[in-house]
Amino acid sequence: MVTGHPMKFRIAIAESCRRLRRRWRADGEKGSAAIEFAMIAPVLFLFLLGIIETGVIFFGGAMLQNATDDAARQVRTGQLSGALTSAQLIAQVCSEVTALISSTDCTNNLQVDLRSYTSFGASSYPSVLKTDGTIDPAKLKVQSAADCSVVLLRSFYPWKIMTPLMSTLLANTTNGFHILASSSAFRTEPYKSSSTC
Repeated sequence: MVTGHPMKFRIAIAESCRRLRRRWRADGEKGSAAIEFAMIAPVLFLFLLGIIETGVIFFGGAMLQNATDDAARQVRTGQLSGALTSAQLIAQVCSEVTALISSTDCTNNLQVDLRSYTSFGASSYPSVLKTDGTIDPAKLKVQSAADCSVVLLRSFYPWKIMTPLMSTLLANTTNGFHILASSSAFRTEPYKSSSTC
């Protein structure tokens, strides 16, 4: 206890009150960062997962394009020619995207479209989509690819959007999928000895 002059006593009490008030203020702000982070964290993690999923979608699209280009190279050089089936093309494309998509999932969901034309002027790029943005299997064709013909090979894979609330931003169909599409247009080589291109 402070003894002596009453003014010193008041100053000592005032100083004690100031220190106590500073300590309470400091203690009162200790949990505020945790509370603020708890309010911001869901939005932060949603954006973070959305960025990661967008990157994976772009990576999947690049892998699908690369696999389609490799299948197109085999058609262009005559390694895949004549009366092709969609199963042959799907097997060829799926053999190269297994790092991101399982082989079974790819085989069950990948869809291909191969059109053959006599010239680039006669070629077209017909839509194979339904009004809801999904692929219409009835519009897909696999035509035979002969030497010296113009060929359009397209592949489509429905990618399921995993991040909650991001399907409205990333999906290009009405059912929560993003259709990965790739295409390759080329003229096949004269791989037969009787070819006249």
